[in-house]
Amino acid sequence: MAEPLKDMRKVKEFHDGFSDRLEPLVPLDLTKCRTVSDLVDGMSRCSFGARSIGEGAKVLQAMVEDEECFKVLTLSGAMTPAKMGLVICDMMDWGMVDAVVTTGAIMAHGMVESTGRAHFKHRWDMDDIKLYRAGYNRIYDTIELEQSLDDMELIFRKVMEKVSKRDSISSYELNWLIGEALACETEECQRGILKSAYQKKVPVYVPAFTDSELGLDYGVYLRRMKLKRKKPVIFDAFADLEDYTSRVLDSKKLGIVTIGGGVPRNWAQQVGPYLDIIRKRVGQGGGFKRFDYALRICPEPVHWGGLSGCTYSEGVSWGKITPRSDGGMYSEVLIDATVAWPMIVKAVMERIEAKR
Repeated sequence: MAEPLKDMRKVKEFHDGFSDRLEPLVPLDLTKCRTVSDLVDGMSRCSFGARSIGEGAKVLQAMVEDEECFKVLTLSGAMTPAKMGLVICDMMDWGMVDAVVTTGAIMAHGMVESTGRAHFKHRWDMDDIKLYRAGYNRIYDTIELEQSLDDMELIFRKVMEKVSKRDSISSYELNWLIGEALACETEECQRGILKSAYQKKVPVYVPAFTDSELGLDYGVYLRRMKLKRKKPVIFDAFADLEDYTSRVLDSKKLGIVTIGGGVPRNWAQQVGPYLDIIRKRVGQGGGFKRFDYALRICPEPVHWGGLSGCTYSEGVSWGKITPRSDGGMYSEVLIDATVAWPMIVKAVMERIEAKR
């Protein structure tokens, strides 16, 4: 026990940082920031949350500029009532997304937004009993009108009537058809997620389909068909899995941007282990795929033990993420997505524009 203590008592050999190739920090000079990109770049040379936003933008930029990369956006949380819907549209329109994995709630609330209907600020003097009686659904500090959700079901119903001769349908096929309806048949339709996805041919997968307003609309559809003694169009969740898996298998590189966590995150990331066990257990049709780029924007800490907070390093152990030692590039931004996400996307938009 004496030897280690003796070593500790040795005179320190002071290094200057540069000799160990450490990167120096730089004060954030707002007088030199003319764009969001300038601000975010300056933040990357600061500390704490500022640095994570700056480094997150670098990961997204590298992902977007890699022409061999298949880019996946996963979404959870009430991002469309929070008015982040057009950020998603911008990502699709600017070529930052090749596939979306999301909750059905985000898509349903996005339909409300894209058809010109409003969400509202919650007012402190309205209690939840009064909200219920008025047909106001509260999402933290935001109000969704129950009437708007009823209106969206009418669009859903028309789409299901058009596919009545099909045997089955998946969520990405259904979302494309809703996007087509919003783009072509709804006169008041504005920019919206499913409309942009349809126009850009970006598949939108909803793995936990029954856990959403869209899933409830489908449940109502099934009951109507039963009452009419008609054969329903069956929802096929595994068609989503196989379509997504085939797109991933056909890609040379993979990138993922995760807003929040939950089912969308895991469903998108589990494709690596899925292809691996196909290879091992079936013998053909599988492969070795890992996400080379990864950006997570979510304030969930790792110590709660949930998937929303697990690190990309943990994902390496599952065969989902390429380790940094093998060229993997990833960043974790532990900040409210409504704060960090728009800044990161706007910074990358400006950088793309500057190179055109």
